[in-house]
Amino acid sequence: MNQEASALSPSDERLVVHFINTLNMTIEQLAIPPAFNHIPVLSREIIAGLTIAAGGHYLDATVGGGGHSQLILAAADDVKLTAIDQDEQAIAATKIKLGEYSDRINFWHGNFANYNPGDQLFDGIIADLGVSSVHLDSPERGFSFRHEAELDMRMNRHQPLTAAEIINHWEEVKLAEIFFKYGEERLSRRMARQIVQQRPFQTTTELAEAISRCVPVKYRYGRIHPATRVFQALRIAVNQELTSLETFLNRVPHWLKPGGKVAIISFHSLEDRPVKHFFRDSPLLHVLTKKPITAQPDELAHNPRSRSAKLRIAARCI
Repeated sequence: MNQEASALSPSDERLVVHFINTLNMTIEQLAIPPAFNHIPVLSREIIAGLTIAAGGHYLDATVGGGGHSQLILAAADDVKLTAIDQDEQAIAATKIKLGEYSDRINFWHGNFANYNPGDQLFDGIIADLGVSSVHLDSPERGFSFRHEAELDMRMNRHQPLTAAEIINHWEEVKLAEIFFKYGEERLSRRMARQIVQQRPFQTTTELAEAISRCVPVKYRYGRIHPATRVFQALRIAVNQELTSLETFLNRVPHWLKPGGKVAIISFHSLEDRPVKHFFRDSPLLHVLTKKPITAQPDELAHNPRSRSAKLRIAARCI
């Protein structure tokens, strides 16, 4: 058969393209979720600080890749665990990773600020407030400007608000405000002005390059990329991280048994400060760490991302 006789008509080509797109969508929906290869930070300190008890019930409010959860479940006999995450991909991957403990784990999808345990009280609660390495290393999630990707940054991909919505539609004053408040960016107004003048932006790299071009040369080639703090601010705003943390902190003491412990890992002052103050000021909690616990040299050597981690622990007053 010659080439002309075998060629598809335009209508047939459209049908083939539609079939391939549908097939790809189906494959994506049915695919086994990718592993969350996230190294848990301060693991030894978490397990020691919580004093895991046989038969105890613990809450991992940010299960992520399940690293901390796995250690809690293995630390003593008959330990039960409730695992929360707002990323469905994380929960799906962790269900596979912790399959041998499936009869002792209950998963809940959502933001920890919206969780309601009912009458259940826990022997211990942990929350790792850091962004998962998987999120940073997955281009399609749009958390990092190291990869070209759509401006997304949603932990929960069902929510409507994205980084693109903020960057392309929020007023200049509002942008400057979140860059300064959530990113502690001293050039927030200059960056907001540049963004408004050049938008719309479609990708992470487009935004990062625009920010880089509008700052002084000395700032452009400083210790960190000039867009770093803006991307942090956008992530916090998209996921309402600090508002959720405040709600979570106010509820945590009421979820603990007398003597139960709460351990929270933070990675920057905007997270650590409210944790420190809440633990100190709550009449229901007794602070067990006067100063935050940080990573030891051996952990820093194999997991550099642990360098900024701070762990604070408090116990429910008896």
